[in-house]
Amino acid sequence: MNKRQFVRTLGGASLGMLFGDELWARYAALPPSRLAQDEAFWGRIRGQYRITPDYINLENGYYLMQSQPVLEGFVGHVRDCNLRASRYMRTRMEADRLAARRRLAELAGCPLEELVVTRNTTESLDTVIAGFDWRPGDEAVMALQDYGAMQDQFRLMARRFGVVNRTISLPALPTSDEEIISLYENAITPRTRLLMVCHVVNITGQILPVRRIAEMAHRHNVHVMVDGAHAFAQLDFRIPDLGADYYGSSLHKWLGCPIGVGLLWVRRDRIAGLWPMFAESSNVPDDDIRKLNHTGTHPPHTDLAINDAIDFHQSIGIQRKEARLRFLQRHWTDQARTIPGVTMNTPADAARACAIANVRVERMSPAELGAALFDRYHIWTVAIDRENARGVRVTPHLFTTTQELDTLVRALRELAA
Repeated sequence: MNKRQFVRTLGGASLGMLFGDELWARYAALPPSRLAQDEAFWGRIRGQYRITPDYINLENGYYLMQSQPVLEGFVGHVRDCNLRASRYMRTRMEADRLAARRRLAELAGCPLEELVVTRNTTESLDTVIAGFDWRPGDEAVMALQDYGAMQDQFRLMARRFGVVNRTISLPALPTSDEEIISLYENAITPRTRLLMVCHVVNITGQILPVRRIAEMAHRHNVHVMVDGAHAFAQLDFRIPDLGADYYGSSLHKWLGCPIGVGLLWVRRDRIAGLWPMFAESSNVPDDDIRKLNHTGTHPPHTDLAINDAIDFHQSIGIQRKEARLRFLQRHWTDQARTIPGVTMNTPADAARACAIANVRVERMSPAELGAALFDRYHIWTVAIDRENARGVRVTPHLFTTTQELDTLVRALRELAA
């Protein structure tokens, strides 16, 4: 099979095409934790990405490049939609988008009627925040470490409706779930209506105990909205199992879709209580989640590429993927924690972090560290200078090698010396 044939078929088939059925059968029989350490296996996966030789990319949390099978599929959708033009838009588009949405709902483990495709996490969660029937004096609870765009939306609700925003600060290295839960609970008052919580904190990679936070909030009759931008397709879970009321994510991150695709999940009995940001057709009832998803004319090829991304994602398997990402993070952070003058802003507990970690060299500002890593070692990261997260965020992905992470550790050791 030549490369072009492989690119066309890998996502929709299995890794047997890449490794050969016999070799893949041996790999498939390995526990994910053991396969995570097999550099030969992951080297083959790396071959399905076009990697720049100019620098080591350790900033995949903002936007993950598409694998070659997904990219080829996406480009094919662009060409096909352009060829068929208005006829496609009027006769096939809605059915194809519905099919992609259905597959996404299956991947999320939720009913189709509770999920819509959006453009990103910000659009998803801002739809919920703006859709609340706020009254003056109502309160919302969030953390300083939450994503800025959603905090901006809450500030807009304060200006427009008189909402009171109560903010906590998450510890970078918590001692227990109870420490985190109590911070949120102590911020709740009888006026609190909505609590926002990150599934994975984007600036540190810390995984929060979302289900337990949701259970606590519901005891106080508070709705829970989850920022899942960095959890969906990185961690193995089903959205409804978290026990929250609303969940948003970006699919251009860990699922590897093109930019411009996200999801919004709303628990079925919460849909009717949200106002849409844009008016939908009058024949869409209040309890239909489609009322929250009026987009106007929208590029269909981005939605169609969801199928390609899911194919590639499932060909590897979420358990193997999560195990590899955890292994990569621990490979470099376990070493970095032993270097004098280096501080980790991400918990060492394996249950509290997966791929993402935040590191600080004490003698350098985050901006200086980020610049030194790139200018001197050709390592691309992002500087983070916020409360409890002053350092650079390091986000490897499936195509990252242990040798690249060893280069990072060597750089940290030299910079800290």
